[in-house]
Order: sequence, then C-alpha cells, then structure tokens
Amino acid sequence: MRVGLLAYGAIGHEHNLAVQATDGLELTAVCDTNPERVAAALALAPDAVAFADATRMLDSGIVDLVVVSTPPNTHYEWAKAALARGIHVVLEKPMALTVGQCDELIDLAATAGLTLVVYQNRRFDRDFVTLRRLIREDAIGDVFHYDSFVGGYSRPCDYWHTDATVSGGAIFDWGSHFIDQILNVFDQPIAHVSGINHKRHWLHVTNADHATVTITFVDGTQATFTYSDLSAARKPKYHVLGTRGAIVGDWDPAGEPAVADLPALIHLAGIDGARSDVALDSVHAYEFHRELSAHLATGAPMQVSTRQSRDVVAVMEAAEESALDQGRPVDPAIKR
Repeated sequence: MRVGLLAYGAIGHEHNLAVQATDGLELTAVCDTNPERVAAALALAPDAVAFADATRMLDSGIVDLVVVSTPPNTHYEWAKAALARGIHVVLEKPMALTVGQCDELIDLAATAGLTLVVYQNRRFDRDFVTLRRLIREDAIGDVFHYDSFVGGYSRPCDYWHTDATVSGGAIFDWGSHFIDQILNVFDQPIAHVSGINHKRHWLHVTNADHATVTITFVDGTQATFTYSDLSAARKPKYHVLGTRGAIVGDWDPAGEPAVADLPALIHLAGIDGARSDVALDSVHAYEFHRELSAHLATGAPMQVSTRQSRDVVAVMEAAEESALDQGRPVDPAIKR
C-alpha cells in the first residue's frame, strides 16, 4: 500500500517511522511547504517523492493511502479531496470540526468502498491500556465516576493549537484524545453532555484557558475531562472510582516540564486504604498501523472505528454548545 504523508511535523515523523516498521506499507510521497521538513522525511524514506503542493501529490497516481496531518480546520477539505480521487484516508484527530463534516466523509468513503479512519494514538498509550484492562477485569467493582485531566500552569504557545478557529478550541485540541478514551471505556448510551470554557488570563490566544467536559451516561455514571493552562496544582491524569476501590494515574515527575509526554504511574486503591503500584501493560509499537495494514489487505477489524471518532466530535460539539450557555446539558448527536 503506497502511502503519502500530507504535512510533516512531529506527528508526520511518527507516521513515517511507523510506515517503515509496518509490513504492507511503503512511503512513496511526502508533502510539506517547508523544505527542511521534507528533507527530514526523506532522510527516513529516500525513495519517496517530495511535493510542495498537496493537490499535485493526490493527483500523482503514486499514493493509495494518504495520512492527513494538517491543522484540524482542513481535515474535512483534504479528506474529501482524497476520497474523491479513490485514495484511502487516515486523519489526524479530531476527525473534523463538526459532526456534519464527519458524516459527509463517512458517506463518501462508504460509497467509494474506501477506508477512512482517525489516528487515535492515545488509545494505545500504556497507561490507558492498563487502566482500561483493570476496569474491564472488575478490579474496582462497578465504575461510576471517571476523571481525566491534562495541563498545568503555563503560557500557551502561539501556534495553531491555541487558535480556536483552527484547532476547534481547547476542548477539541486535547479532548480528541481523552474523550476518545472515555468513550472507549464506557460503551453505553449518553444522557447528556455539559461543558464550561474559562477565558480569564491568557489573552494572547483564543483557546480557553481552562475547559471541562462532563459526560453523563443513562445509568448516572459520569466521566469528566479537564484541560487547563491555569492549574497551579495538577489533578491526577486519571482518577476512577468504583464500588470496591479506585484507580489513580499520577503524573510522572520525571516528565517535567513536558509531563504529558510520559505515561502516568498507575495505582490501585482498596477500600481498606491500601494502595498498590500497577506495572504498565506492554503495547506493541505501531499497533494502529499494523492493524491498518491488515485491514487494507484483508478487511481485518481495527480497534479504532470511524464511527467512534465521529462520536467523539459529537460529544465535543455538544460540550462547546453547552459552554456557550453556561453549562446547560446538551444531547449529543451520537449514532448508535
């Protein structure tokens, strides 16, 4: 399967490494307007053809699958262009900025018989995989409350991540990871979603300084995700309560200042107050790409489905709508 990379930053480099390590995938093209980034891609894949124009790459006839790593507000545009040319698509998250765009892309891919999938890479993080296993093994009984958090107290960057018109806002930026994890743990109907955005301090950017999403499921179980640039004291990455204990995912202090780059330290807390460390599960490197290659070759199922990524957007869109009305609960446009 001939692969083209559309935009080559840090995540594009990650895809390049994965393609080199995955049977059935071959990097044949890379497109970026920055010559230095193109040179970095060709250092790993010297036989790939370089492009500075994305349309020319899609029209080249040397790409069967394109990985779209452009900013979120262009995901819909480039996925639609690729699907129209009969090219399979891997999208960076979020899938798009509206549910309507997601549904249109899903319909286009289905009509053309093409694969469309989102690179939900945090689904394969060792700390989350371990946390999910513990929940599924009933290690803490029935789970009724799930908190997740990322952030700290720091000045946001000036890149597109902090421009709400490009990124979709703070909820879309990191929520694309953490809300996907929540929906992967709780595969049950959602009663409603609420969201709050605070804009209080960092006025040089348009993303919220602090944002919280609360998902309430029909049985009363609640899951929250919080992103903050105003958290002088961090909450745990994960704090999960069950009827017979709790799971805590503490930030690894060795990760400072980029604490989010390391997996959390997972602990089990019993009802007797005892606390035990949990060794993180092993995860095969580039598992998403291995599954993708097998799916394209044989139709084998993947852990990540397009419907799941579409529903993540539905939850985030509902949270943003709720935030405009001071947290009023909103019924997300989930497809079941």
